Amino acid sequence: MSDLPRKAVTRTAKLAALPLGFAGRATWGLGKRIVGESAELVGRELQQRTADQLFKVLGELKGGAMKFGQALSVFESALPEEVAGPYRAALTKLQEAAPPMPTRTVHAVLEERLGKDWQELFRTFDDKPAAAASIGQVHRAVWHDGREVAVKVQYPGAGEALLSDLNQLSRFARLLGPLIPGMDVKPLITELKDRVSEELDYGLEAQAQRAHAEEFAGDPDVVVPDVVHQCDQVLVTEWIDGTPLSEVIADGTEEQRDRAGQLLARFLFSGPARTGLLHADPHPGNFRLLPGGPGGEDDWRLGVLDFGTVDRLPGGLPSPIGEALRMTLDGEAEAVYEMLRAEGFVKESVELDPDAVLDYLLPIIEPARVEAFTFTRGWMRSQAARIADVRSPAYQLAKQLNLPPAYLLIHRVTLSTIGVLCQLGATVRLREELEDWLPEFVPEEPGEEEEAAQA
Repeated sequence: MSDLPRKAVTRTAKLAALPLGFAGRATWGLGKRIVGESAELVGRELQQRTADQLFKVLGELKGGAMKFGQALSVFESALPEEVAGPYRAALTKLQEAAPPMPTRTVHAVLEERLGKDWQELFRTFDDKPAAAASIGQVHRAVWHDGREVAVKVQYPGAGEALLSDLNQLSRFARLLGPLIPGMDVKPLITELKDRVSEELDYGLEAQAQRAHAEEFAGDPDVVVPDVVHQCDQVLVTEWIDGTPLSEVIADGTEEQRDRAGQLLARFLFSGPARTGLLHADPHPGNFRLLPGGPGGEDDWRLGVLDFGTVDRLPGGLPSPIGEALRMTLDGEAEAVYEMLRAEGFVKESVELDPDAVLDYLLPIIEPARVEAFTFTRGWMRSQAARIADVRSPAYQLAKQLNLPPAYLLIHRVTLSTIGVLCQLGATVRLREELEDWLPEFVPEEPGEEEEAAQA
């Protein structure tokens, strides 16, 4: 029924061929070196070929393979520049498109889910997909009441494909590790597996999107399209035009980059405070830059798409994050260490030097120390290299830290957002957003708590 390779054996064979391909190219590279070609030229060609094969396979398979590729794509800025260059174009492709589902399959899903007269729900329906992603593709249409809509149709067999891919990828996670210095790929794959059922449930996605659309209705900075209709495997939402963030990263002006970065940071921290939900898939394909911000048509707003993965945080982001961040900036090593221990970041069986922990954290939180910080690939690479270098104190300390399950998704979303900010090269007033939205980052003045209780 679908061009999504559904048999586990077919998908497994394609993914299993990747490590063999990596090994084959290494042998090819050695041969080129033997006949006298420069190591640098051979190395770059090797990286290009590896990138092309890896991301071509991930994109073709959609499902978990593409999901994994999208998750990796935001960490591209951590790669050394000579490696990042060949990978960048391949990664960007994964953020925006994948080979489309045949029209007959799309129509079959719509007929099964919306009824035989499904076409009467639309004034027009474009059979050519506007975007194709990991578990579904989006078609542009006009709803029967005249509204322009985006119709997301889930690939048949997407659930099987997601789990099959992620199981296979986890088997050779060690080989993928070197793609992103300082990052352990296996927990990322595990977390993606844990979220499969949520990702496939368009009912949950519709709830999360409605909550955001309602809260951000009329917001001068952030636009969330509302849900028009939802049923199993089909989600219809309002259409929004705009420039994909991947295009802003590639060709945007400095003004666009800075504005996109500021709004991305604002959405990251304000979303949980305002909706009790954290948008947990911050790759550039899920954001648009739209004209018409607070300064008029020449200003910009951030359009946010795809609420398939969210973290439910009824009280907003956990207050220990804001408190620990503030104390770290204030140099309170003992207090930070005790809080990390209480929250489970340092296990009871582990003893660390509080000053060493502070030294480890300070460079990472540099963007929160200053009024405005310019996120760059160079800064991201320096952080990744510091933690990836087995000889460095940061590497030794990082190995002894623990990431409690309650913080796993928050941690990945924050890192991913920082990765996108570095791809943008944006200058962002991050501290301003933290002061406005992060609980306990600004300590309550004496008496404020009492007044709040009385109110």
